[in-house]
Amino acid sequence: MQAIAPPSQSFIRTTRPRLAPFRLASIKCVYRSDSVNFPNGVGLSRADWQSSCAILTSKVVSKEQPTEKPGSGTGSDGSADHIAAVNGHKTIDLNLVPITDKNKTDLAAADINNNNNSRLPAKPLTITDLSPAPMHGSQLRVAYQGVPGAYSEAAAGKAYPNCEAIPCDQFEVAFQAVELWIADRAVLPIENSLGGSIHRNYDLLLRHRLHIVGEVQLPVHHCLLALPGVRKEYLTRVISHPQALAQCELTLTKLGLNVAREAVDDTAGAAEFVAANNLRDTAAIASARAAGLYGMNILADGIQDDSSNVTRFVMLAREPIIPRTDRPFKTSIVFAHEKGTSVLFKVLSAFAFRNISLTKIESRPHRNRPIRLVDDANVGTAKHFEYMFYVDFEASMADVRAQNALAEVQEFTTFLRVLGSYPMDMTPWCPSGGD
Repeated sequence: MQAIAPPSQSFIRTTRPRLAPFRLASIKCVYRSDSVNFPNGVGLSRADWQSSCAILTSKVVSKEQPTEKPGSGTGSDGSADHIAAVNGHKTIDLNLVPITDKNKTDLAAADINNNNNSRLPAKPLTITDLSPAPMHGSQLRVAYQGVPGAYSEAAAGKAYPNCEAIPCDQFEVAFQAVELWIADRAVLPIENSLGGSIHRNYDLLLRHRLHIVGEVQLPVHHCLLALPGVRKEYLTRVISHPQALAQCELTLTKLGLNVAREAVDDTAGAAEFVAANNLRDTAAIASARAAGLYGMNILADGIQDDSSNVTRFVMLAREPIIPRTDRPFKTSIVFAHEKGTSVLFKVLSAFAFRNISLTKIESRPHRNRPIRLVDDANVGTAKHFEYMFYVDFEASMADVRAQNALAEVQEFTTFLRVLGSYPMDMTPWCPSGGD
C-alpha cells in the first residue's frame, strides 16, 4: 500500500467574507435532500485529509486537491518528505513545522517590499501562518438547537464562554448554519447517560462534512415549571422533550401527577410555549434558567430520576483541528463493509491489540443500502440489515498507535471516515445540582 503525500502547504486560503455580528431569534430549516455518497476511502477533500491525519490508503484520489508543482512538498528525488514505515506500510510523519523567527522576519520583509511597490509577489499563506481559533470562545458564534434556556445553550456557554449563542429550530439547521458561515461552531447533543444516543445527530454527522473539534459533558438538572399561581393539583398535562419526559417519569409518578405527557421539540421551547399561550393547566420540564427567562415558577426542583444525568455534546467546525499528544485526545470514526458485520471483530481487534480503549460503539442502518440479500439454493433468500458503525476511541491521530490501528481497519472495510480527533472533556465530575 502506498502513502498519500499531503497536499502542498503553499496555498492561498480563500473564504467567504465574515458576516457582521448580529443576533438571530432563530434560524429556520432549509430542507436538504441530497444523498450521501460513500467513497471507497477516507474522504475527497483537503479538510478530510487533515482530519484523517494521513491515514494510509492507496484507494483515495482527491478530486479537490490542487495540482502540486514539481518539488512541492517533495524531496529532491520527487518523493514525499517525512515518510516513515508504519505497520508494514508507508505513512506521513505528523511532525509540524512551527513558525520560526526566520519565517516571521521573511514575512515582515515581504510587507516592507510590498509597501515600497516592489514587484515581488506576496508570500502565499501556509497552514502554519493561520491563526488559531479565538481563545475561550471569544467572538465565536455558536449554533445550537432550541431556544434560549435550552441545555444546548448551556453546553455552548460551557464549551465557549462569552460566545454569541445562535438558536436554531432543528439539528439540521445548526449544521447548515456552520456550513453557510452564519456560525463558527455548532454544539449538538450526541448521547445521554439515561436516554442513550441521539440517533438523528449520528445520521447528520455522516450527511454533512463538518468536523468534531471538541466535546463537553453537561449535568442535566430538570425542573417542573408552571405559570405563577398554578399549583400541581391544577395540572392536566406535562410537556417537554421526549428524553426529558423519560428521564423524569418515576419522579412525576411519585409527585402524584397522573397527567398526560406530551412531547415537543425541546425543553426550553416547552416553557416558552406554556408562557406564550398562558396555559394554566400545563406544566413544562425544563431548566431553572428557562423558568427565569419565561416568567414561570418552579413547582419541583431536580425531578430527574437519577442525579447522575449527563448529556455529552460535540462541537463541530468547518475545519478540523491539528491533533496533539500533550493532552488526552479522543477520535471518532465511522466505517462500513459490504459483507455486513462479519468483520467487526477484526476491526475491534485492531484497537485491542494496541491497548486503545473504545469509549463508544454505535451502529446505524446504512441509509443508501439498508438491506443485504443472501441467496441459498436449498433454503431461500435471507435478508440482513446493512450497518454503519460509529466508534470513539481514546487516542489522538498524532499517536502512532492510532495511525497503525486505522491502517489495519482500512484493510477490512470498504468505507472509513474520521469524523474528528479532539481533546477529551476532563472537567471534574459532579452530579447535577442546579444551574
